[in-house]
Amino acid sequence: MAASADPGRQRQEAAAAVVVVGSCMTDLVSLTPRLPKTGETIHGHKFFIGFGGKGANQCVQAARLGARTSMVCKVGKDSFGNDYIENLKQNDISTEFAYQTEDAATGTASIIVNKEGQNIIVIVAGANLLLNTKDLREAADVIRRAKVMICQLEVTPATSLEALTMAHSSGGPECTGVTKHISQRTWAEEKKTKESGWVLWWIMKTLFNPAPATADLDSRFYTLSDVFCCNESEAEILTGLAVSSPADAGTAALVLLERGCQVVIITLGAEGCVMLSKAEPVPKFIPTEKVKAVDTTP
Repeated sequence: MAASADPGRQRQEAAAAVVVVGSCMTDLVSLTPRLPKTGETIHGHKFFIGFGGKGANQCVQAARLGARTSMVCKVGKDSFGNDYIENLKQNDISTEFAYQTEDAATGTASIIVNKEGQNIIVIVAGANLLLNTKDLREAADVIRRAKVMICQLEVTPATSLEALTMAHSSGGPECTGVTKHISQRTWAEEKKTKESGWVLWWIMKTLFNPAPATADLDSRFYTLSDVFCCNESEAEILTGLAVSSPADAGTAALVLLERGCQVVIITLGAEGCVMLSKAEPVPKFIPTEKVKAVDTTP
């Protein structure tokens, strides 16, 4: 069942600018001087429990940047799940469609982080894999009225694909009246007749993060993604090409663009990222400011 929501939160849900369909993971984090070798037991110096999952991380970041957000997800009907929903609320994220189930535990991620901020992670997706078509249909109005819809692959690929399909068919007038078609994936405000007043026509943007990546990713993920964003290791899995430099990333990005994406971004960790688009198909390298990494957990 969906977590309860007060009327004010439901009104926020209807106006959510960013909707994330994706995962919630309870992070079980151990900090160590170095990562253990196979079969080795080492001492850590700190342990804590946190809130993670690629989907929820993206939703929280959007909320902290000021966007009205809604999370469509599924957690267990357990202490981890209860705590997770409360955490979303504390981050001012609508939880009207944060479902709870008794059929699986809340997803967990066991994470070891060394002193350089590098990590190894094992996830048990649990309730995330039970997010389904029925859940999406219940959240359909919220998804269709968003300006941006984001999803990943920590829920089932079928669920993410259905969410992208639903979002891609969305967009329309914000008030009653007739509008004429405008250029795809743009915003426009057009003056109608004085009898009808003003109307706003929007086209939703879809952002897909193919993580964890699979080599046999359904081709529809590319064509349904306005922005296709992956890291270098995911790009290698998806394209079969080695990605160890910005130039390599540009080559891989071109392959992904040819599969039907509108915009491709390949992140390169501390180096920055490479991006290109159908409108500007020449790879562009964007370096980052150098910082000391504390934790690279996504």
